[in-house]
Amino acid sequence: MSYPLRPALFALDPETAHRATIAALRLWGTLGTPFGASSVSDASAGVRLAGIDFPNRVGLAAGLDKNAEAVAGLFALGFGAVEVGTLTPRPQPGNPRPRLFRLVEDEAVINRMGFNNQGLDAALARVAATAKRAGVLGINVGANKDSADRVADYAESVRKAAPHADYLTINVSSPNTPGLRDLQSRPALDELLAACDAARGTTPLFLKIAPDLDRAGVEGAIRAAIDNHVDALIVSNTTISRPAGLRSAQASETGGLSGAPLRELARAKLVEAREASGGQLPLVSAGGIDGPDEAKRRLDAGAVLVQVYSALVYRGPGLVRDILRGLAATA
Repeated sequence: MSYPLRPALFALDPETAHRATIAALRLWGTLGTPFGASSVSDASAGVRLAGIDFPNRVGLAAGLDKNAEAVAGLFALGFGAVEVGTLTPRPQPGNPRPRLFRLVEDEAVINRMGFNNQGLDAALARVAATAKRAGVLGINVGANKDSADRVADYAESVRKAAPHADYLTINVSSPNTPGLRDLQSRPALDELLAACDAARGTTPLFLKIAPDLDRAGVEGAIRAAIDNHVDALIVSNTTISRPAGLRSAQASETGGLSGAPLRELARAKLVEAREASGGQLPLVSAGGIDGPDEAKRRLDAGAVLVQVYSALVYRGPGLVRDILRGLAATA
């Protein structure tokens, strides 16, 4: 499947193409677009989660709009929710380039961006200046790479972002900040989530986990989430594994793999999380969702919402409408 701008974007290196996409979406949001969110949202039933009314079940995963530059344009594509970030308390440049790779033959992406962002304060100023949101806004937060106290980083970000967000996501599952994934293990996760719970006020709190956790790791993360009043679990982030059969020459690059090759692993982890949670913790599914069939499969497997990102690279902006219309047709 292709879309009109794909050849031009694929002629650019991935990070330059990403910046061009953000610029276009920012402009799109100011001018308006025929992909109107209201007309698309009406085609799919919404859902209530954590006290939030989502206009539809399809959200944008964090990572595309790291700095909250194109929120209005992304909602105009039809997303029921847009998650910005990951944002850290202080700006940081991230890892050296190149750090973003297309695996075209596999419809996949590898990134080792390293939480590159302009800092939480700059993003929150943009969010505050967004006159009207057509859906639910999530703010995804993390810790600075050189932080001496990562728990304090998360708590500070949660405290600052809470008044501006419909929900907050705690990202402890990126593979591109050394040692970050260690925070998924107890008792470190209990300490972190307790601090974030104390800092969030009444804003719902989501936790995003890695697909590389084993069954015991998933169960431990879920128990920590429940014990510390987390409202939902996002399953899952990118994987450091490399499934057999990858064809792209870029497959050996270091970083987190996303896109089509993550599909089966993400689906399996969703099922594990559903079984381990016993219905006590709502689940959001991400990873390898590239159309209405896969979105429905995740919802049928226990997800309340789904999130997409990498498939947009290969399927284009019409993907959101396609998923929503497909879900409506099978409702």
